Amino acid sequence: MTGIISDSRGTPLAIARWLLAVAALIGLIVVIGGITRLTESGLSITEWKPVTGAIPPLSEAGWQAEFAAYQRIPQYTQVNGPAGMVLADYKFIYFWEWAHRLLARLIGFAFALPLAWFWAKRQIPAGYKPRLLLLLALGGMQGVVGWWMVSSGLSQDVKVSHLRLATHLMVALVTLGALVWTALDLRALARNQGPARLTRFSAVVLAMLAIQLIYGALMAGLRAGHLAPDWPLMQGKLFPAGIDWSGGLGHALVSDPFLVHFIHRWWAWAAAAALVVMARRLRQAGLRRVSIAIHAAFGTQLLLGIATAMSGVALWLAVLHQLTGALLLAATVWGAHRLGMLRVGQDMA
Repeated sequence: MTGIISDSRGTPLAIARWLLAVAALIGLIVVIGGITRLTESGLSITEWKPVTGAIPPLSEAGWQAEFAAYQRIPQYTQVNGPAGMVLADYKFIYFWEWAHRLLARLIGFAFALPLAWFWAKRQIPAGYKPRLLLLLALGGMQGVVGWWMVSSGLSQDVKVSHLRLATHLMVALVTLGALVWTALDLRALARNQGPARLTRFSAVVLAMLAIQLIYGALMAGLRAGHLAPDWPLMQGKLFPAGIDWSGGLGHALVSDPFLVHFIHRWWAWAAAAALVVMARRLRQAGLRRVSIAIHAAFGTQLLLGIATAMSGVALWLAVLHQLTGALLLAATVWGAHRLGMLRVGQDMA
């Protein structure tokens, strides 16, 4: 009887650890993706080869062929070519895009192979197969969205679409959040507890954070961080000049770099206020660790955001800012899950 109990609890814990490991890999690919974006490396590989593309050029002729393909796109003909890019420069940007795609492939294997093993061994708890299949589908969709994003910069523009870039990042972050939530539900199952419910309050907090993360992605895609290295003012003013309203309010809200930068700066404080309330509720419920995690994450994120803008978007600060955004999301999902457990009358402290 003891062995049966141990197995019933051990399997959900093993699956939870696996899902958290995959979530950590997604955090890593968010970092590599940030470097790829900031070094303008995303268009260096002009074809999508899911299998053979895992191997970089192994000969001088292979490198020349890849470079020749890159020389045909607008980013080279209009920007890097006139700037004097040579093969050594191309190899640098190629490396980051290749590393980003290689890690994406590894994440796919890190999810699909253990899933197949747990499935074959009939160790997936009842009710979790659809969730895991949905997570697998999100991973596959991320690859498709990634190429959809890259393709937007191969023929008519010198950069990828900022809207597609935002979609690409948000699919990754939604996947990360879903992995963390599912892992926490499995840990609860190992304690003979049911899954958490997302409360309305937590849904509002997550939605406010999602808006901030979306605007962060739009900032990156529009290069809006370079517009105002002063803080708290933008170009010496509270509300920036230079916003293009000609396309209408909707267009300006997602495509004007000045307005996007302004919204990202100041919505951060609204999101922070909501996170303070969440953290205090958790602390009042005796859930001190998650409360500290949320406070530490959003506090660090605010400071990094200010420092990134004032530094003129220094690479290392911008990458840390993006990583902390992913960690903040994970901490907020953790907090939302704990509040959801309290809602159904279960204490996981």
